[in-house]
Amino acid sequence: AGVKEDLFNMVDLTEYTKNRPWWRKVFAPSSGSSAEKYNVATQLVIGGVTGWCTGFIFQKVGKLAATAVGGGFFLLQIANHTGYIKVDWKLVERDVNKAKQQLKFHSSGNKMSPEVKSRVDKVIIFLKKNVILTGGFAGGFLLGMAS
Repeated sequence: AGVKEDLFNMVDLTEYTKNRPWWRKVFAPSSGSSAEKYNVATQLVIGGVTGWCTGFIFQKVGKLAATAVGGGFFLLQIANHTGYIKVDWKLVERDVNKAKQQLKFHSSGNKMSPEVKSRVDKVIIFLKKNVILTGGFAGGFLLGMAS
């Protein structure tokens, strides 16, 4: 029995994307920095607005989280003091010491996994290519945190 090779059509995606720019924009990796696409003022505005929104949201969520954690500890202390709950402080201390030892053990190697290192390298390359956008984001973030 002979095998027919005509049963399957193969599509060469490299040739396909050359003729279709929308396809290249969606599926091809970014060819460069945003400096190639936008002027300096646009980059600063985009970075500043996204940074301000992020900083503002970060501030609000941070306050809410701090209030929730602080209020939770406050309620636990009241419940412990009035006798509703009993905290085994020796067990808490033992677990905290165990966690400290594990943190010391993991941080003594001071080596990043290859996956984390590759992600960090990609972020650094992005930041270097988009300095103006990143600067605008950082400034906007600080303004958002302050407002």
